[in-house]
Amino acid sequence: MTNNNGADGTGADGSVEAARPASGEQFVLSSGGARAVIGQVAAVLREFSVDGVHYTETWADDALPPMGAGIVLAPWPNRVEDGKWTAPDGSAQQLDITEPGRYCAIHGLLRNTPYAAVERSASSVTLAAPVYPQHGYPFNLDTAVRYELTGAGLRVTHTVTNRGAETAPFGIGAHPYLRVGDTPIADLTLTVSARTQAPIDDRWIPQGLAPVGEHGPDLRAGKLLGEVRADIALTDLELVDGRFEHRLAAPDGRGVTVWTDPDFSWVQLYTPQDFPADPANPRPAVAIEPMTCGANAFNTGRDVLTVRPGESWSASWGISPHPA
Repeated sequence: MTNNNGADGTGADGSVEAARPASGEQFVLSSGGARAVIGQVAAVLREFSVDGVHYTETWADDALPPMGAGIVLAPWPNRVEDGKWTAPDGSAQQLDITEPGRYCAIHGLLRNTPYAAVERSASSVTLAAPVYPQHGYPFNLDTAVRYELTGAGLRVTHTVTNRGAETAPFGIGAHPYLRVGDTPIADLTLTVSARTQAPIDDRWIPQGLAPVGEHGPDLRAGKLLGEVRADIALTDLELVDGRFEHRLAAPDGRGVTVWTDPDFSWVQLYTPQDFPADPANPRPAVAIEPMTCGANAFNTGRDVLTVRPGESWSASWGISPHPA
């Protein structure tokens, strides 16, 4: 096959071609005034906006997702201590160490994987990626994530299907950074109904459970993010009409809700003060991360999901904006 493109990035007619985005092919969804952009690598959520108001953080096409912004976490979210755990059959497992500074395996096996589009319309896209048996995770899964713009906002549905012969343990997470237009993060009020948190050690590995307020913020009544510094997992959430809700509110009455199905019974709250959406001008940000289990769940066993051979699991979460 003849390649008509120049080695210097020019086309056959001498025109300069656009650089390929770092997150691969971009899937642009639209419905009414709503818009979402999904990147192929890690099925990353790169934008969700309505009528030009952004409700998630964005970054340059040629940059990796800053601080894991928008990526899908599968088949486990957060950290596995030392990358070691014991599978249900009693076999010792050793995952690759992907966070050398804390000597942990972090955020699953697909954060650098290009997903394939298996369904696409103007307002939705379904991306799929397999997890094959490998050292540290000897299970055979198909995973998929569907992004869909609806009248209520953005709906995200995760599906895991077991293609192997053994029941597979797993967890799923997402890593969205939220905002309410151009309102400074410090001026937003965050409300999370969690009653329990997982205190962490200096490697950010949970050390049991404790009531909120003992080792981190109690957000049940809402708290200004300018007063919050946290990177902590929260659970024991209050169901509202069959789902969990985490809310950001701006002083002018606008806001956004991250809602989840009950299987997403954990939420990771992260408030970095140096989020590099613009590397020259880092600023505060807030990640509100739906997770089906907390950190180190393969070792604690707490809230680990399982899927039997030939069967599937599916659950959803979403982002709903609220105008003033």
